[in-house]
Amino acid sequence: MPEGNQSTVKEFILTGFPGLHPKYSSLASAVLFFVYLLTMTANGTTIFLFGTNRSLHKPIYYIIVNLSVCDILFSTTALPKIISKYWFQSGTIFFFAACFVQMCFVHYLCSVNSFILFLMDLDRYLAICHPLRYPNLLKKKTTIFILSITVWITAKACPLMIVIRAYPLHYCASNIINHCYCDHIGITVLACTDRTPYSFPAFVLAMVVLLGPLAFISFSYFSNIIAIETNSQGHLKCLSTCTPQLIIIALYYLPRCFVYLASNVGIKFNSDVRIVVIMLYSLVPLINPLIYCLRAKDMRESLWKQFHKRTAPQKAHISAVSN
Repeated sequence: MPEGNQSTVKEFILTGFPGLHPKYSSLASAVLFFVYLLTMTANGTTIFLFGTNRSLHKPIYYIIVNLSVCDILFSTTALPKIISKYWFQSGTIFFFAACFVQMCFVHYLCSVNSFILFLMDLDRYLAICHPLRYPNLLKKKTTIFILSITVWITAKACPLMIVIRAYPLHYCASNIINHCYCDHIGITVLACTDRTPYSFPAFVLAMVVLLGPLAFISFSYFSNIIAIETNSQGHLKCLSTCTPQLIIIALYYLPRCFVYLASNVGIKFNSDVRIVVIMLYSLVPLINPLIYCLRAKDMRESLWKQFHKRTAPQKAHISAVSN
């Protein structure tokens, strides 16, 4: 493109789901809002139960609370803008800098989530495979607190690096992002320069953030299965516990790895398919509390106690009135 015909992009427009018929816009916004509302409710309940029940102040629940906070922040970062697009039929315009801010937070929270899943499996691995050393390693509150803070701080490195390298690129002509929110691939493909020197380092960083924890998680599950008693009940209990968690881990890691690999090896696929794959990310924050919390006996008992505590006075009042 001749230099004189280039125009600098001042804002970006999110297309959302490009193939979606306008008559389904209200349905799309309702579904996304319902997902967002359930995500906030489920994760908020997890945080509330942890804060009001000292019996839950155990290492694994400290980690789960970090996961719930991360899920709330990610959903709040990614979903409201696209919900408003379909709800109010707006063009979903992002100012240039605001789009990069959202991109930074999206990738930052994804990194935090990946490291928290790693930390969660580290806790389970030490508890099952090294029970004698576990109390000295992770059972202390200060240790979990330090590890949690470390996760939130170190996760900033990769997103800041990719944003700092992507922001100065020259963006001209098209300002249409075929996505539901601003992310690195969706933005940098609009650059007028060769994105290879910028996309490959970002790909390497993404694989480190994703495949590093995933490798340890795979190792820990394999080790945990071996450490379980050889009787059939032990295997069945392990299978019932691990299967839902493995599904969540697959939903979190596999779509991300697929998108990054496809964009860097030149695999082309329909934009709607790419968006659907990436929007699977939005389901993980909703399912996490169901898998990691409601299946836990301590959490279920705490939830029942809270429910009983609130319904008991009402029943007593109704009984007194009827008498």
